[in-house]
Amino acid sequence: MSVEIRRLRRAYGPIRALDGVDLTLEAGTITCLLGPSGSGKSTLLRLIAGLEKAEGGEITIGGKAVSAPGVHLPAEKRGVGLVFQDYALFPHLDGRGNVAFGVAGLPAEERHRRTEDALAEADIWHRAEARPSELSGGEQQRVAIARALAPRPAVLLLDEPFSSLDGRLREQMRASLLTVLRDSGAAVLIVTHDPEEALRMGDRLALMWAGRVLQAGTPEDCYRRPVSVDAARLLGEANALPATVANGLATTAFGPVAVEAEGDMVIARPEAFRLSDQGMEAEVLERRFLGAQTHLRLLANNNVCAARVPSAGAPAVGDRVRVTLDPALCSVVWDDA
Repeated sequence: MSVEIRRLRRAYGPIRALDGVDLTLEAGTITCLLGPSGSGKSTLLRLIAGLEKAEGGEITIGGKAVSAPGVHLPAEKRGVGLVFQDYALFPHLDGRGNVAFGVAGLPAEERHRRTEDALAEADIWHRAEARPSELSGGEQQRVAIARALAPRPAVLLLDEPFSSLDGRLREQMRASLLTVLRDSGAAVLIVTHDPEEALRMGDRLALMWAGRVLQAGTPEDCYRRPVSVDAARLLGEANALPATVANGLATTAFGPVAVEAEGDMVIARPEAFRLSDQGMEAEVLERRFLGAQTHLRLLANNNVCAARVPSAGAPAVGDRVRVTLDPALCSVVWDDA
């Protein structure tokens, strides 16, 4: 079942946490909700789950209104599974007991079957008799996900599920849980502030800023064709270059680039810059080696930008180079300042 969110609003005193949010979560699809702290991500999660009441707007699950003017379906009746940032496991129960708690209302035989199936799906069956204090961070996460999966929810919400894990374990958990989440068939929403995580895990992205969803779409669309400077920078470094657009060509301080839209600002990713025998001349102000690539700060016509080029043959600080822009990694928008 899909989730439809329309014009959703929520405020805490003078702070407007959600300001007319529109978003669709599709069944069998992982959507990553990306935004900085304070942008409203966790508030949106709690409203979908039914842990808080909205002040306006509507949420439907499978076509049924669960939150609307005069309607607030309790959390336990929404068919929504929730994995908290700190996993919220019961310390006095072992892994099996924590998972079984999520299906406490079922007959004993069905409860046992659902519990064992969920432990197997999350690949934590071998630690089912361990208590949370005896489990690693990754194992606790798997128990929390198994507990959320056991009721077979139509919607599965995960709030910063990898934030407490170290780098290597975080990468392992992302990869191993993707299959589990997709196989669940649920509409999955993962809240994160990590652009790399969103790009790697999401079938779709929703970019959130100041209580609004700025853009929603595939990872490639959001990265290559951002709708604004703010949306672009949520997914990593982006240069905002003032431009004059005419006849399908945007002229910037770093040269012209073919564009398909109107606007007065070209958003260029650092990797959009190409060293060339032709193009605009620029001075290298800074050079940082990053392995296969080197990060440069370039100056041209009193404009400074960030570029990323192959390390083999990368210029040195003080060198003067010529650069062109790759249209596939540039987009034109109206300046939203």
